Amino acid sequence: MAEMDDEIYQRLVARTEHANELFDEERYLEALQEFRAALAIIPEPLEDWEASTWVSASIADCLFFLEDYGAVREVLSRAMHYAGALGTPFIHLRLGEAQLELGDEERAKDELARAYMGGGPEIFEQEDPKYLAFLRRFMRGI
Repeated sequence: MAEMDDEIYQRLVARTEHANELFDEERYLEALQEFRAALAIIPEPLEDWEASTWVSASIADCLFFLEDYGAVREVLSRAMHYAGALGTPFIHLRLGEAQLELGDEERAKDELARAYMGGGPEIFEQEDPKYLAFLRRFMRGI
């Protein structure tokens, strides 16, 4: 895999650090704008860069807290084609939560199970208990 140009990488890091600060302050809409600007810095094709994966996951996280579950599903479904995304527990968690909120229990079950298998019960510790309770209906021993 190619290495990202250092200048581009430094701009990306600065933008995402600022976005993370906004996110930590629960300023999700502003953080979302910064993360989207960060994604625009990444060279095409986005599929070639792991940075596309973690920036997209951050975008989806903002959207989740803004309760735009359809957009979460759209962003993460696209991100699944990016380097290093498939099998990332957090991405499966957020995608599963969005699927459940949108009423797609079959997809929710699949994605939340992937999150659990990859991240264990710890990945659900900071989440609404309803997501793990939903998964427990289908997985024995968790």
